Amino acid sequence: MSGRKEARVRRHVRVRKHLRGTTARPRLAVFRSNKYIYAQVIDDDNGTTVAAASSQEETLRTRSLTVATAGEVGKLIALRAKEAGIESVVFDRGGYRFHGRIKALADGARQAGLEF
Repeated sequence: MSGRKEARVRRHVRVRKHLRGTTARPRLAVFRSNKYIYAQVIDDDNGTTVAAASSQEETLRTRSLTVATAGEVGKLIALRAKEAGIESVVFDRGGYRFHGRIKALADGARQAGLEF
């Protein structure tokens, strides 16, 4: 692993020490690559993914990864979580700073009615 990736993984482990997704309030985990952004709603009690969305969806695939695209992924994950009966989540930023695309995804999910 490169130094940057190792540092992000260390930060993620540090964040995950304090976060745990339950059945009542699952974890909204975010992964960001250079080309795409992914979001999953995870129930850590059962070890299952309840809902998932990414910028590789059919409707978003042709767009480049921008703050606006990340916001659309946030809205999409919120809609899928609501369909699964989830109203509230804990946000797992994945070791990334809470700004830019990560913040846009979180804001999009909040606008679509997901609480965290």
